Amino acid sequence: MLAAGSSQRFGSDKRRAPLASGQSLLQTAVERALSAFGQLTLVLREGDDPLALGVPEGVDVLFNPHSAQGMASSLVLGVQHLQQGGAASVAVLLADMPCLQDSTLQALIAASDSGLIVQPHWQGQAGHPVLFGRRFWPQLLALQGDVGARAVVRAHADCVKVLAVADAGVCLDVDEPAVLATLTPSI
Repeated sequence: MLAAGSSQRFGSDKRRAPLASGQSLLQTAVERALSAFGQLTLVLREGDDPLALGVPEGVDVLFNPHSAQGMASSLVLGVQHLQQGGAASVAVLLADMPCLQDSTLQALIAASDSGLIVQPHWQGQAGHPVLFGRRFWPQLLALQGDVGARAVVRAHADCVKVLAVADAGVCLDVDEPAVLATLTPSI
């Protein structure tokens, strides 16, 4: 899960933004990911205090000393770390997406494969998280700057498995404070 951004459009540390549930944006996103995946690697900025951010025990935390270089540096750090394990796929999760449904995450996991890129689509719109089979990890490791993995998805369009979901949460990221007001009270 990528959580090392600077929250410039939000105007403050959006990871700490409170939701109606009383939890922060980051806590909610982390809990949903842990519930579905069972394990999570969280990339934070260097100097962040995981306890102060409400990160639960058992979450694998990496600190990105190059977070100012953009999203790709966090993605590369996470994939480098996961290469040492035996995972067939990596789910690229964003910490500002608290509305993902567990059933959506479970469907993505079920569709994943080491030779596929699995991307959720809601009403024809591409969303997150995207799961990248291990075959595509070298391309993820080559990313640079303030970009995600969209170029990898485009370059391997023939290997993308689109998963149509009824979950608007795959397209809802909280980039501005006004978005918080649109979230359902249960979140």
